[in-house]
Amino acid sequence: MATLQHHKLSKLDLLRRVLFITLGASLVAVGLEIFLVPNHIIDGGIVGISIISSHLTEWPLGLFLFILNLPFLFLGYKQIGKTFAMSTLYGVSVMSIGTALLHPVPPLTVEPFLAAIFGGVILGVGVGMVIRFGGSLDGTEIVAIVFNKQIPLSVGETVMFLNLFILSSAGFVFGWDRAMYSLIAYYIAYKMIDITIEGFDESKAVWIISEEWKEIGDAIMNRLGRGVTYLHGEGGFTGGSKRVIFCVITRLEEAKMKSIVNELDPIAFLAVGNIHDVKGGRFKKRDIH
Repeated sequence: MATLQHHKLSKLDLLRRVLFITLGASLVAVGLEIFLVPNHIIDGGIVGISIISSHLTEWPLGLFLFILNLPFLFLGYKQIGKTFAMSTLYGVSVMSIGTALLHPVPPLTVEPFLAAIFGGVILGVGVGMVIRFGGSLDGTEIVAIVFNKQIPLSVGETVMFLNLFILSSAGFVFGWDRAMYSLIAYYIAYKMIDITIEGFDESKAVWIISEEWKEIGDAIMNRLGRGVTYLHGEGGFTGGSKRVIFCVITRLEEAKMKSIVNELDPIAFLAVGNIHDVKGGRFKKRDIH
């Protein structure tokens, strides 16, 4: 029986990954040292614990960022893979060194609300960039993935619980107003991570069940310029044969899609869902004549 060989990254892909992880980790260092840390605003996860530990001990932030992530790097290597662990190690190293180099630089603002907003944006873009190119900068996500089967919480719920505990700790160390600013920064960073990973041009998957499936399918191809796939289905109540139209569109095309379906069959079943990535096939939009 043939064995599957591990696919190695090409030199170009490896260079691209290193470049964007370097850029992402550097942005995180900027968000921390130029905006958040000088204003006593923290982020969630290991970053938040490191900021609090650095403040209490007066040891360098980069030292805690590196040391506290090491055990989770080992977990990531065992559970997720060597490439992920090496990418994470590199990203954490760049982030740690970046915070050390930027520590003497004065903050751009001492207004905590502005620091929370801009620090959160820069931090989120940086973290999202590292995740998008196969790494991580925080061990709490790895913990959540590893222990997902042992605890009755999803990965997202576990991360949220840990981060709420960490962000609440900021109230005892820096004051409750700074804890509230930290929540603002964390929320903004969280949203920016999603945008960076998924991109602004968010794609949507569409499923349509209708007796007028041929007319609707033709209209989508001719008037929207998108390809469609006809799936065979069976009604759960009636047992009758059904045709299901499946296609992928951008969020800007959603309104026109609904208009086409409503025009040709007002009682058609229509489901629209967000999808994170689209590759292969014939997703590229063709010209509309």
